[in-house]
Amino acid sequence: MEYIRVTKENIEKEHICCAISNNKDVQVSSKKAWLTDRFDDGLVFLKSTERGKCFIEYIPAENAWNPIDADEYMYIDCLWVSGSFKGHGYSNDLLSACISDSKEKGKKGLCILCAEKKKPFLADPKFLKYKGFTVCDEADNGIQLWYLPFSSDMEPPKFKECARHPHTDGNGYVLYYTSQCPFNAKYVPIVEQTAKEHGISFRAIHIDTKEAAQAAPTPITTYALFCDGKYLTNEQMNDTKFLKLAGQ
Repeated sequence: MEYIRVTKENIEKEHICCAISNNKDVQVSSKKAWLTDRFDDGLVFLKSTERGKCFIEYIPAENAWNPIDADEYMYIDCLWVSGSFKGHGYSNDLLSACISDSKEKGKKGLCILCAEKKKPFLADPKFLKYKGFTVCDEADNGIQLWYLPFSSDMEPPKFKECARHPHTDGNGYVLYYTSQCPFNAKYVPIVEQTAKEHGISFRAIHIDTKEAAQAAPTPITTYALFCDGKYLTNEQMNDTKFLKLAGQ
């Protein structure tokens, strides 16, 4: 397998693995705009040269769009290998490349969000454990922070206090989301319109700065849905899923 790093110079002509379409598609344009703005913060997007979901996205933890304290660590936004790419060792390739790059940049380890059991859009805990990652912190909603230190004397990363007890104020559905996930550009407006048509209280909060993301009341900022203050899920909703969740 050959891999290529997406940069400002080639992003317009390269496909984005998690949103494979043309640049006029709202999901693609949203994701590419978000990536482009993050490259100066040290974000790396390494992907297969073949079209498909086979990539890793990571960034220095101090610039991560998550409420974590992880000085000198690299934070993995997403490691996604699926479909026909699974079972060929490509996840190992991508993680190894991240480790090598992080060490060259003087980082002391890696960290990533996960859970005890596999959840949608989060890393596979079995794979992380196999690669030597361990849990270093956990929020009340079961979202965990895993880490892989490069030396034994490193202080483990941790969640900021705002993320330890995920909650929102007020009644109804509240969604926190960023443009890191391309699916949000398409489906958040659909859910907003669906809620309006069915008289369901729904409010979407678009996190559009690093500072807001690092102060969010949830470990997961790409998509965190609450109802009456209680955290529900990080799984993206379409109109059908949302109405089922709302009991309609």
